[in-house]
Parts: sequence; structure tokens; C-alpha cells
Amino acid sequence: MKILLFGASGSGTTTLGKEIEKRTNFKHLDVDDYYWKKTIPPFQEKIPLAKRNENLKVDFKKFENVIVSGSMVSWGKEWEIAFDLAIFIRLENKERIERLKKREIERYGEKLETDKKIQQNSKAFLKWADQYENPSFDGRSLKVHKEWIKLLECELLRLDGKTELAINVEKVLSEIKNVIQQRL
Repeated sequence: MKILLFGASGSGTTTLGKEIEKRTNFKHLDVDDYYWKKTIPPFQEKIPLAKRNENLKVDFKKFENVIVSGSMVSWGKEWEIAFDLAIFIRLENKERIERLKKREIERYGEKLETDKKIQQNSKAFLKWADQYENPSFDGRSLKVHKEWIKLLECELLRLDGKTELAINVEKVLSEIKNVIQQRL
């Protein structure tokens, strides 16, 4: 079974994907690991689309049960039909941005105060992430995700990102069972 877990940055997709992996036989793949080159500090250099798709496809096909976390809207039409279940997590913008600010501090520590490039990148990232609910924003946005949901050829589960992790895990596990039973 192939599952896609997506939403705005900071909504909890990676956290939920990792937890599903701990509780099941699903392999968790985070698209950030395919989108960004491994750099110190992280998230500085993008991998070209063709190469990232090639790398993800290798791992995607390697495992029978995969849960992919991250937005794949711009990764190609083939991903619209690649999943058996898509899970969309929505979290109110203010809480999401607070999560992201904390994550930036955890990720970069004192460099957020001392390194100009990291400061600029972090500020730009938070500004970008804050545009998610802006209907005229061209980047990853609620509008873009809603349109993409219409193109996905699989079951869809919607989750609230402020719901306790354990409860969302149980909802996902229940939906996995439902999808499997529908196939029988």
C-alpha cells in the first residue's frame, strides 16, 4: 500500500509519518530528503526535479508499504495516480507558524542570531510558509492543495493538525484497514 501524507509546512506530516512507521510495517519517506541536498546547515541546495523523482521512485518501489510525507504537487502527474490513500493535514495558520518558529530555533540554535545567511533564509522561509492560506499566493498553498486533491485518484482522509498525535495515528490506522478491506 502506498500512502501520501501532505499539508502545509508545520502541519505535522513528518511527525505523523514517522509515528506510522514506528507502529506498522510501512516505510516512511520524507520528500524533504529527496528535495534538498545534504548540507550543513540543511535546506540550502535543491536537487533538480528529475533527479529527486528518480531517487524517490527507487525507494518508493523498493518497499511494499510506503508512507510519503510532504507536498508533491509540483513533482509530476505520475504522482497523482501513485497512491492508494492520501491524507491531508490542516492546521490553523497561527499555530502552524508558531511550530515553525520553534523548529527553526531547534534546527539552527544560536546561528539564528549570529549567521546572516541563516537569519535571511529562516525569515524568508517563515514569510513563505505564512502565505499558505493566501488565495493569490503561487507557491504551496491551501488553494493549490485543494485543487490537487481533486486530481488524486485514491481515497482521501482529512485530519486536523491540532488533534493529539495518538488520535490521528489511530484514525490513519483505521483508514488503512478500510482501504485494504475495500480491495478484498
